[in-house]
Order: sequence, then C-alpha cells, then structure tokens
Amino acid sequence: MVARVSTVAFHGIDAVSVDVQVMVAPGKMNFQIVGLPDKAVAESRERVQAALHASGLSMPAKRVTVNLAPADLPKEGSHYDLPIALGLMAALGAIPGDALAEWAVLGELSLDGTIADVAGVLPAAIAANAAGKGLICPHGCGPEAAWAGEGVDILAPKSLIAVANHFRGTQVMSRPQPAVRVPARDLPDLADVKGQESAKRALEVAAAGGHNLLLVGPPGSGKSMLAARLPSILPPLSPKELLEVSMIASMAGELQGGKLTDRRPFRAPHHSASMAAMVGGGLRARPGEVSLAHNGVLFLDEFPEFSPQVLDSLRQPLETGECMIARVNHRVTYPARIQLVAAMNPCRCGMASEPGYRCARGQRCRTEYQARISGPLLDRIDLRIDAPAVSAADLIRPAAAETSAAIAARVAAARDRQRVRYEELGLPASMTNAQCPASVIERVAEPDAGGLALLKDASEKLGFSARAYHRVLKVALTLADLDGRDDIGRIHLAEAIAYRLPGERMPEAA
Repeated sequence: MVARVSTVAFHGIDAVSVDVQVMVAPGKMNFQIVGLPDKAVAESRERVQAALHASGLSMPAKRVTVNLAPADLPKEGSHYDLPIALGLMAALGAIPGDALAEWAVLGELSLDGTIADVAGVLPAAIAANAAGKGLICPHGCGPEAAWAGEGVDILAPKSLIAVANHFRGTQVMSRPQPAVRVPARDLPDLADVKGQESAKRALEVAAAGGHNLLLVGPPGSGKSMLAARLPSILPPLSPKELLEVSMIASMAGELQGGKLTDRRPFRAPHHSASMAAMVGGGLRARPGEVSLAHNGVLFLDEFPEFSPQVLDSLRQPLETGECMIARVNHRVTYPARIQLVAAMNPCRCGMASEPGYRCARGQRCRTEYQARISGPLLDRIDLRIDAPAVSAADLIRPAAAETSAAIAARVAAARDRQRVRYEELGLPASMTNAQCPASVIERVAEPDAGGLALLKDASEKLGFSARAYHRVLKVALTLADLDGRDDIGRIHLAEAIAYRLPGERMPEAA
C-alpha cells in the first residue's frame, strides 16, 4: 500500500508542491528516503522512528520506502518530518487512509512526539489555499498560518497523538486565530534631536518619497540618532506590503509567535556583515538583510567600513527591487525593494569637515576613505546631506523641536497623493516617487520653464548622469507633494539639486 501526503518545498518565498509517497512492503527491515533529500531530510527517519515509538506506535518489521516527488527537485529542511510520519501512520492504518487527501502538512518532530516550529509556514499556507487544501502545521505556527485567509482550514497540533486523535474524532482541534504584534509606542522621536534642521528636512523628504539618503558628518553629530527616528515618521504597511514582508520574515524564521505587525522593517547590520549575510545565500539560499528590509529601511552605519564588494552588491537590488541568488543547480529570487539610509564620517579620523581641524594625514585621509564607496553606488543615492557638529548653543537652550507625529502627518499626506497619482496611471498603489519608472517620471514630473532651465544648467555644470537626472526629478516631485502642489517649480528643483551637491563633491575628493 502507498500512502500519499502533500507538503511543500520552498523556492524563494514561493512554496512548490511536493508529494510524499510512503510504501510499506515485505522484505528486510529498512527505512529509506529518496528524492534528493538533504542532510536534514535524510536524518528525519531517526526522528520519525523515535516520535512514533514515543506515541505508542512501533515501526513494522518490513521495508519502508519514502519518495519525495518530484524526485529531481532538491528537498531541504526539517519540515518534512511530520508529512513522512503521517504518511507512515496512514500506511500502517493508525489514521484513516483518505484523511490526509485534502491537507498540506509541514512540521519538525521531536523525539518525544511533539511538533516543533518551522520556518515558511505563511507561504505554505498561501500555497495550500491556492491549491484548495487545508494546512497542518506546528502549534506555535498556527497564528501565522491563519493569516492566509479565513477560508483556509488550519490544524495546529502540538503532537502526533493530537493529529491521530483529531482524525479519529476523539479530540477535535479548533482553528487558530491570526495574531498581531502590538507595535512599540515609545519609538524614538525627532523632537529629541537638537539642531540639524537641514538633516531633519532631508529625512522628511526621504520618508515622503522613499528616497535613499546619505548622512555625512563628524562623530557625535547625530547621524545614527536621526536614522533611528526614521521609522517614527514612515507610514504603516499596506495589506499587500504586510503580506510580502511577513512571507520573507517567515522564510527567515523571524516571526515571533507567528505574530504580524504593520510596522515597516528597519534593519541595521554591522559593518562586518558578509556578502551572503547582506544579499542572501548560504547552503539553503536564505534571504539576507536586503530582503529582510523589503518595504522598509536598510540602515548602514559607518558606510565606508563595509567591504567594497558588499556595498557594490547592493547596486542591483537598489535598481531592480529584487535580489537574485544564483547557484549551480538552482536560482532563487527574493524581493528587495528597500530604502537605503547610510551614515559616514567624512574621513577616517572623522573631523575633516570641521573648521580649524587639521588632520595629520592631510587630504589623503579623506580621499582614501571616501574612495571606498564606488561612484555607481553613490549615483543611486538621491539625498546627500552634510550633518555638521552640533553647537553648544543648540544643546544649552534648544528651541522647541517638531515632533515625529507632526512630520508623519505631512509624510502620510504626500504618500496619499502618490497613491492616487499612480493608481490613476494603472501602477501599483504602493509605488513611491523613488520607485517610479523613468518613462513615467518624465510625464508626471515635467517642470515649468524656469525649473527646466535650472535643471539643464545644473546638469551641464555638474555632469549629471541619466540616472541622476531622473532622480533629481523624483526628489522634486516629492517636494511638490509635500507642498500639496501638482506642478514642479523652480524652487523644488533647486532644493532637489542641492541635495546632490555634497555627493557630487565626493568623487572630486576621491
């Protein structure tokens, strides 16, 4: 007899259907798993045998063969334990043979028969819903799976015995409810930042249009403090964005208790991060920091201290909004539509831009330090702001600073204008000005005569690339959205061009 149980294999954030076929046949006692299993899947036979024994079911003195079809698809992870065990129980008659026909199953087994949490339950639940099936998953992942939809049947047992009792009708399990993680209410507020008014303005523009931002200044000027307060002015995730972010977090095993939140991701990796940690990779091609920051912020403090190869690996995700991890036998693509925020000192000693300070190494200190950032990567950053040291006057008697709530209201209004604009053009409602295609931005951000003359003059004198030209238009459109205007004037273009000037001076120093 061959028992069949449906489960999934993960390809990026997509779940591919896998058919677990279990056959118990006469012959010498043996337990074999075939179908390109990795080490974790091959070891599941030991966990399955121990879990069945702990549940009061002995292995038969026969030949047991488990085939994971399709056989040419690599199978990775420990979530195949539960479908293999349930298929074996069905083949032995411990549960009805047709009970599992309408279910997809995944979960890791402990030696005592309990079911441990696994990664990727949310994508698996969505795939099961698309196939018209229910999902059996670990108890701790039930609240996560319940987000796939109210019409999806979800079983979240704690042990193998609970599954068997449910299908026998002696212990019926209730459907888990979606869980929500309450966002922190004590987010750092921009009112705490003393001085740095130009940097605050740039932070507001970056939040309103989703633009990339670079803060340059000496140590202690408040660059990291400003970046840490960006989440307090960003709008919450839309339902579609929330689903995308949660699926990536589920694949990475970072959904605590299966709880979802509409707070935008804010990832701040250390500058010692490897390329695989940043863009994804490893043995199982897991998502990296770029993908975990999808629809949110990737903050890189001490920007030049990152490896130049790691920094240049960000160029493709910043341009395409996705990260492709290529291996010899397969290729995985993760979403990576991020807002890059970086902070750096002007030189290695950090004081090159301060009046009256003379570095012992001279101009070489600044030149070599800034040369660690490539021109193509710098060209993808829309806003470059100098953040000078805060004066004593700003700290002793600071003026009343604007709160994050007030700035967030203006950012939300600008985002609403962008949503309406791009919906009317048939584009995704979640699109921001920074993500707008070049062909569209030339139509929706056409400047007036004065602004066009200014932009042409600036492009010739500063040597703007085609990318820089379009990014200036995008920033100008965001400034117009913040002002509540449909037309782009000379004042908007002048401010947008000014945000690129500090960055245009960096290649000259390098």
